Amino acid sequence: MDKHKALGRGLDTLLPSRQPLATAPLPPVVHAGEAIHQLAVELIDRNPYQTRSHVDETALQELADSIKATGVLQPITVRAVADGRFQLIAGERRWLASQIAGKPTVPSIVRPVSNEQAMEMTIIENLQREDLNAIEQARAFDRLGREFGLTQDQISQRTGKERSTVANFMRLLRLPEAVQAWIAGGHLSFGHAKAIMGLDSPEAMVKIASRAVERSFSVRQTEDAVADWMHHPEPNAKLKEELRALQIDPNVKEAQRQLERGLGVRVTIKDRNGRGKILLEYNSLEDFDRIIEFFSGK
Repeated sequence: MDKHKALGRGLDTLLPSRQPLATAPLPPVVHAGEAIHQLAVELIDRNPYQTRSHVDETALQELADSIKATGVLQPITVRAVADGRFQLIAGERRWLASQIAGKPTVPSIVRPVSNEQAMEMTIIENLQREDLNAIEQARAFDRLGREFGLTQDQISQRTGKERSTVANFMRLLRLPEAVQAWIAGGHLSFGHAKAIMGLDSPEAMVKIASRAVERSFSVRQTEDAVADWMHHPEPNAKLKEELRALQIDPNVKEAQRQLERGLGVRVTIKDRNGRGKILLEYNSLEDFDRIIEFFSGK
């Protein structure tokens, strides 16, 4: 299969073909269409369906420098919402970088799509990027399956990924929460995760994963540690206690995900018998302002 064609198929199945660049000025009321318009950046709201939980600040600044020099070469995609505003569908980094670059407008295509279509387009657009960590990709595939009822074959067709790749990523969500956190944080790679999934108990997975993180194991060293464990398993009473301390209650986990979707930033809830704390990680002043507005009820 031609890789470039496969990767382009995902959004093409959801979006109509693009028309030539609009040369006429934008009318006072923007009608959804395929022309490219220069929309004011402050009229565009963040995408509530964004699956990426972090943005590389260094890469974002590099993109902003490029936009200062040459402008935005590929338009973002938005949809019209209430009160003359627009909601981002695809192109978050270009929108954020345009603001950093001091651009008052950003080239945009306005598309008439439903909430479900907007969510699906966002997930697929993100999956076609290279900067999602393995857990973010796994959760994106999972959302396509749960919220749209897509089979793994259908997800493969929509995203241009091999079915085996989809299945392997989705298996990551069966790992203990602590192991998922190490993967999401970049401490363990997808290769490490595949090796750890060969173990037959959550306790063993946490133990080997923590050992791999602490000792900076390579994938090969992790595979050797898994093989050694399977031949000489350690007593697991202490391991179960370690796992209980690292696991997250399903209700707390769901609340954490809802907050992440609502705020658009990474959220960590540390709960112990109804007491704990909520940690919010923001990567820009825009993230910070959005959090303040959310909790102030504006």
